[in-house]
Amino acid sequence: MSFSLEKITDAHQALCRRLCWAGAILLLGLLSYLPIRLIISTLQAPSPQAILTLGGGDEREIFTAEFAKTHPDLKIWISSGMDTEKADRLFQAAGIDRTRIDYDRRATDTITNFTTLVDVLQQHHVRHIYLITCDFHMPRATAIATIILGHRGIRVTPVVVPSHKPPESPLRVGRDIVRSIVWVFTGQTGSGFRSQGFIAQLNYQIFGSNAKR
Repeated sequence: MSFSLEKITDAHQALCRRLCWAGAILLLGLLSYLPIRLIISTLQAPSPQAILTLGGGDEREIFTAEFAKTHPDLKIWISSGMDTEKADRLFQAAGIDRTRIDYDRRATDTITNFTTLVDVLQQHHVRHIYLITCDFHMPRATAIATIILGHRGIRVTPVVVPSHKPPESPLRVGRDIVRSIVWVFTGQTGSGFRSQGFIAQLNYQIFGSNAKR
């Protein structure tokens, strides 16, 4: 019996090693591929062609309305922000043509801010966007966007909205980088991983909590 268990353990360890090597090769391939795609995107579109604002606070849409005034030729996507009626009033007051704005309500977190819109951006032949979100949220948003949008050849130029909130924890950023890589290879966002209680608990105990998604 002990011999059989030992053989099973050895086989399990061998499988784990193969999976680790396969994962490392895939990750290396992605890391090699992304810079090439982003260089091509930069050559094709040196300046941003659209604005993408991530919902999560009214200040982001308020900032976007002012920013859009100085970029009158750019289309605007708002991902899961303030309600449409309120946003329409805001942009109308700022003199922004309603035809420039698309609201997308499908996103439930920062990962899906990008996974729900990457196909739409490609359909509009967008290769370079301004990404608008709050300063504390931008490192995670940029990391996710670089992977999810970058592997489709879409470059991101960050535009931060000032806030008085502390930066998000490294654990939270790292978790969503992993989820982004999972999405690239599987098409799944890893929402189950996101919701695990021990992740939230570790995040709080080690780094402190942050209420924003």
